[in-house]
Amino acid sequence: MPGSQYRLYGRRGAGSLAPQMLLEEIGAAYELVWVSKAPAEIEAFRRISPAAKIPALMLQDGTMVSESAAILIHLTNAHPAAGLAPIAGSSAHAHFLQWMVFLSANAYEAALRVAHPDRYSADGEAAAAQIKTQALLDWTGHLEIVHATLSPYLLGAKLSAADIYLYMLTSWYPLDDSALASRLPKVRQHAELLRHRPATRKAEKDHSDS
Repeated sequence: MPGSQYRLYGRRGAGSLAPQMLLEEIGAAYELVWVSKAPAEIEAFRRISPAAKIPALMLQDGTMVSESAAILIHLTNAHPAAGLAPIAGSSAHAHFLQWMVFLSANAYEAALRVAHPDRYSADGEAAAAQIKTQALLDWTGHLEIVHATLSPYLLGAKLSAADIYLYMLTSWYPLDDSALASRLPKVRQHAELLRHRPATRKAEKDHSDS
C-alpha cells in the first residue's frame, strides 16, 4: 500500500460507508478498492480475505479486519488523538462499546432482514413478506431506543464513531425522510448533523459514483 496507511475494500450498500467516513474524519491515508458482486472479483478478493466479507480493512502489516463495527472500534483505538471514542477503559468508553454492539446486533441485523427476508426462512420467498414486515417493526423499535438517547449525539454533545455507524444504518432505513422526521425527529436531526460534514460528503460521493 505505497503511501497508504490502510486499504479499505468496499461496495455500495455493503457497510463500507461508515469505515470510509471514519477514515476521512481521522485524516488517515487510505486506498479505496471496490469489490463488485461479479464472481471473478469475489474470487480474486477471496485470495486475500478468505471469508470475502465486505467491508474489509487491510492494516499496514497485511492483517485483514472485517465487520464494520469491528473496523470502527479498531480505528478509534488506533487513532485516539482523533477523539472519536472515549478513552479505552473508561466508563464512557464502556457506554460507547454498548452502543456499537447494540447497533451491530440489533439495527444492522434488522436491516439485513429487511433487505434479504428470503434468507431467514426455509420457506424462502413464501415467508419473505412477513419476515420483512416484522424486521421493519424491529428496526423502528431499535431506532426509537436511539431516539430517546440522542442529545444530539449518542454520547451527548460530542461526535463519536457510534454516530457514524448510526448514520449509515439510518441512511438504509426504507421509509422516506418525511416519515422519519415525523416519527423520530431527533434521529432525522442527527442524520442532518452528519450529512453536512466533509467526511460524509466525500464518502457518500465515492459510494454513489462506484
